[in-house]
This record gives sequence, structure tokens and C-alpha cells, in this order.
Amino acid sequence: MEGWASRPSGGRDARRSTAGCNLRQSWPWALTHHWFNRHRPCGIPCRYTPEVNPDIDLLEALRRYWGYSSFRPLQERIVASLMGGHDVCVVMPTGGGKSLCYQLPALALGKTAIVVSPLIALMQDQAAQLAQMGIPAAVLNSTMAGDEQGRIMRRARDGEFRLLYLSPERLARENTLEFLRSVPTAFFAIDEAHCISEWGHEFRPEYRQLSCLRTHFPDRAIAAFTASATRRVRHDILHQLQLKDPHKYIASFHRPNLRYVVKQCDANSQAQLLVRAIKKCSEGNIIVYSPTIARVEETVDLLEEHGIPAVGYHGKMEADERRRNQERWMSDEVRVLVGTIAFGLGINKATVRAVIHLSLPKSIEQYYQEAGRAGRDGKPADCILLWQKRDTALLAHFISQITDPAETERAWERYRRIRDFADTARCRHRQICLHFGETPKWESCGACDVCGSQPEWMAVPPKAAPRRGRRRLPMVPPVEVPQDAAIPLMAALPEPDSALREYVREWRRNMARRQSVPAYIVMHDTSLEELCRMRPRSLAALSRVTGFGERKIEAYGEQILLALEEFEKGARAAQVHEQKTKPAEETLRLLKEGKSFSEIASLRQRQLGTVIGTVATLVEQGEVAFDDSWVEANRRSVIEAACQQIGTQWLKPLKEALPPEITFEEIRLVVARLRRLKAGAEEPASA
Repeated sequence: MEGWASRPSGGRDARRSTAGCNLRQSWPWALTHHWFNRHRPCGIPCRYTPEVNPDIDLLEALRRYWGYSSFRPLQERIVASLMGGHDVCVVMPTGGGKSLCYQLPALALGKTAIVVSPLIALMQDQAAQLAQMGIPAAVLNSTMAGDEQGRIMRRARDGEFRLLYLSPERLARENTLEFLRSVPTAFFAIDEAHCISEWGHEFRPEYRQLSCLRTHFPDRAIAAFTASATRRVRHDILHQLQLKDPHKYIASFHRPNLRYVVKQCDANSQAQLLVRAIKKCSEGNIIVYSPTIARVEETVDLLEEHGIPAVGYHGKMEADERRRNQERWMSDEVRVLVGTIAFGLGINKATVRAVIHLSLPKSIEQYYQEAGRAGRDGKPADCILLWQKRDTALLAHFISQITDPAETERAWERYRRIRDFADTARCRHRQICLHFGETPKWESCGACDVCGSQPEWMAVPPKAAPRRGRRRLPMVPPVEVPQDAAIPLMAALPEPDSALREYVREWRRNMARRQSVPAYIVMHDTSLEELCRMRPRSLAALSRVTGFGERKIEAYGEQILLALEEFEKGARAAQVHEQKTKPAEETLRLLKEGKSFSEIASLRQRQLGTVIGTVATLVEQGEVAFDDSWVEANRRSVIEAACQQIGTQWLKPLKEALPPEITFEEIRLVVARLRRLKAGAEEPASA
């Protein structure tokens, strides 16, 4: 990593001054242009003229607005570079504190930082969080009403905002560039900067248009931020954004608090291992990544059949439902969220104790970014990859759909790297570090399955189950988790009073609902945990809890102290005893009421294919009789004829042999009927 300032990752959430010194000794009380000329980072001449607010003390601002007493590794130096007017490129893992690196200098410089980000929801959440801290910020996007956009643009011209968030598509518009010329701009911050590179795992063509920033704003610094970029992608970012003599910072890719576990499974063992993993992770939140929308819904139903409350997240949900499910998970109302890869970008959740993948990711970069959403608080967390052989065929199929030869080759290279990661018996942590150009001094990490750290529940052989069609999850036998199979990483965690934690979580949820903001904006997870450990009895004591700045204490301090006092007097979180019908039972009830498949899908908020898959399982189990009206008679005869020739073990060969107008759903239902008839004929003989 030649030419890049680096620092090992920080591990736990303790915020430390870079170089291990007290910030008050390394920063003056009044930061002036003269001071920056004498103390330029890296010895590179100052290219852009900074206009520093002489009244700003950075450490005081950090404490007052963010509630932190010191910086995390590299943050101080990155802030100094931006305040010195330098271009910057930063590679920092998820949870490393990238956003503060551009938010704090924007506040200190007294002008507007233009932040480019690909997700509107993420931008809105960050702007709301900054507003709670007393830092004026806004989002400008085309989904807003015209008068609202006009009002924000007028305020931006007047210099009222410290941060203005835009999408890359919006920024590239000529009228937006013209508007920005009238805004007192401090610098540009490009989030998710790896999206600009064709060599990256999330290339977005609209990011390429950001190269116009250097042409239109040659006197403004540009800062690029990303959590996952290989050496080639890093150089591409520098080239595409035309960064001039940039200060380059890269944190270690080694996340020592994460345990990587990789196992190839079949459908039956994968489902059983998933249920075991979730049942053994008794604290914190869990993310489960499923490869398709259908698998998301099937997995949610599978978990609920085993008594595990879960919510789904995918692109075909209504936006309000998707947002509601995300907030229920963020506020700890539901611990498990099952989503496609659309979930997670910019998620600010510190207490994720496990991230479980149910398919092979398309690249190591994708896996590192998604798995890295675990353990952001620095405490131990598990990253579990349960993949099936069929995943490779799906990835190969997607690659075959790419028309550009160069991109096809890049996709195959990413495929070979992730296959090597999953297949080879080499330290997982070391493989990841080497992939990103970091060479560890150690050979064995002690925190992955290859290096001997494998959960005991994974060693218990899965129970046998009948093989089913490839288009849905198997019927999983009841999963028993050995009581002595505790995860060693979890056992060592010092935990605050669990009753108090639940009580404060409930208070946070209620406050967030009243204010219509995400729960983490009211109080971050790490702040909540520290609050429960410290139990402050005064506002002065509350100010010593990480994350409680002056504005947050002003807004919530008295109410928090009152809530803690009520807890001491015996108040507890309300016990919610939701009698929730299992998914299969609910589908059966609706069927008996005469509801159609489409009506059931609407009532259960599921895709039609998911509902039909559940009905097919009920038919096969003998819970409901096959209804001839479900599949037209001629089509049923054609499917049955194909089943006589090919068999009913697998659905895909049947689909390939049948006319294209016959759907997978029709095949599922007819196959379920034939399997049930066969099982019924065999039962008397076996008796």
C-alpha cells in the first residue's frame, strides 16, 4: 500500500487521537490559515485556499456536537487534510467513522460541503441526524415538490447549510452545476467512491460523470470515501476524479472482532444451520442475506415456523413497508432481518452480532462490505457464509448475460476470487487482507473456521429430510441446539442489565415514533449500551456518555434521567405477547375461507410464487386437498405426462421439457399432488 497513510483498525469503539497523543496538544485552540501553512499534513503544498473559522476548536466541536472525547484512528489527519484544502482519498472499513471526516471540517470551515451519495434514504437519515445535533444540513433530490426544492436551493445560496446531499445523477445535471456555482462551497465529498470504477464490485455509470467536478470547480477540494477498494480500484478512483496531489489514507482491512465461518451445504442442511445459528445468537441483531426475493420471503416464513420473529426487505416491497420493516429492525422491535443485497448500504447499526449469507456473493468486495456490517461496536460478531453448489451456476448465468467483453472478464475474475475464498483451506482474514493489497505479518488469525474457531453447533450433523424441488426451501425437521454449544466469542461479553437495556430501547422506540425519525438518530446503539452501564444521575454525568453532545442532552437529557429514575422505582418494558399464527397455518386458514392465491398474497404481503410454494408444501404434507381449479385440466395433463417420463424429484428438468407457457407455480402444484398420491399409496404398504 505504497503512498497511502495507514493505520491498523481500531477494534473496539474507544476513540483515540491519531499517533496516540492528546488532541489538545496537537491542535491549537484557534485554527487559522497561518497555522495550516506551517503544519501541512504530508508536507505537500496547500493547493486550495482554506477559509477556517478561527473560533472553532475541533476537539470541543467533537465533544459538543458528536459527544466524543477523541478521534478514531486516521480521523484527525483526514480532517486536517480537508481543512488544509487538499484532495483526499480515504479507504476505511464499515464503522470506521468516515462520515465524521467530512462533516466536522464542513462545520469548522463555515461553508457548505457537497456530499454525493447513491441512496436517498441514507442521505435523508444523515441530514436528520445532523439536524438533531444542531448542524444545518439538507437533501436535494427530484422526488421533492418543486417549491421545496426551490426553498432548499435559496437557503443553500445564502450559505445556511453546512452539508448539502445530492445524488450523482442530480449533481451531473447542467442546471445543478450552475446552481452550485452560486453556493459557498467548501469541498466535495464523494461517498461510496468505488462505484466510479469499472473494476469495482458496484460500478455505477452515473458516478463516471463526477469527473466533471474538477473541470467546473478547479479551486475546490474533492474527497473520495469508500469502505472496500482493491489497489486497482483505488488508483482508478484517483484517475477518474482527477484528484491532484491527494492525501491518501487507508485503514487496515483486518477486523479482528469478526469470526468468519464458511460452509458448503445442501438445501436441507443450510436451513437447519441457519436456524441453529440464529437460536444460538441470543443478543443483538442479525442480518440474513438471501439471493432472491422469493428466497427472502421463504426464509422469513421458515424462521417464523421455528418461532423466530423476522422481517423481510426487498425491492418489490412497497416503499413504506420496506421502510417500516427496516425501522422495526433498527429499533430492536425485531432482531432478524432477511434481505436481498439491496439492504444495508449506509445502515448505522452497531449491535449486529451476526451476518449470515445464504448464497455465494459475486465478489470478495461485496462479501467484505456486507459481512462488515457485523460488529461495528468492536465487540465479537459472526460472519457466516452458508453456500450451495448451485450458487456457482447462478453466478455463471448472470455473468453470461453481460454483453461487454471487458466487463465479462472482470466478472469472471471476481468469480474466481470468491470461489477461491470459499473453497480453499486458508485463513479467511488473511485472504481478505491480501485481496485488498494488505500483507499481514501473521499466518493464522484464530478467528475463522480454517484457523480453528468454528462454532460447536455447526459440527452437529443435520437431520435427514426428504429432498424437495429446487425452487423452494425444504421442510426442515425441528432443530435442536445443544445447550453446551455456546459461541466462545459471545460468552466473554460484559453486558449491562438486560431489563434496563430493554426499558431504554422501548423509551427510544417511543421517542423515535413521536418524532418520526429512525431510532438510532435519537440514540445510537453504542450510546444506549454505555448509558445502561453507567446509569448517569445528572446531566453532567450524562455528558460523559459517548454520543451525548450538548444538543442531544438539551433535547433528551431530562427525559432520559427521568426514565432511568422510573426504572429504579420498578418500571419495566412492556411485555408484548403477540400471538402470531405460523405462516403455513395462516395460509391454510385463508385457503379454507375461500381466498384466492392472489388475495392470500396481498393479505400476507408476499409474492404470489411464495404463497403457491407454501400451498404446494401443504398439499404434499396432506394438510390441504389439491383443488382442480388451481391448474387448468389440459395443462395438468401435460405436466403429469412429463412427470411420468422425467420423475418428480426436481422441478427444473420438468420446466425445461414443458411448453414455455406452463409456469413453475403450476408445475409445483401438480408435482405436490403427485408426490402426495405416491406417499399415500406407500403408507399402507409400509404399515
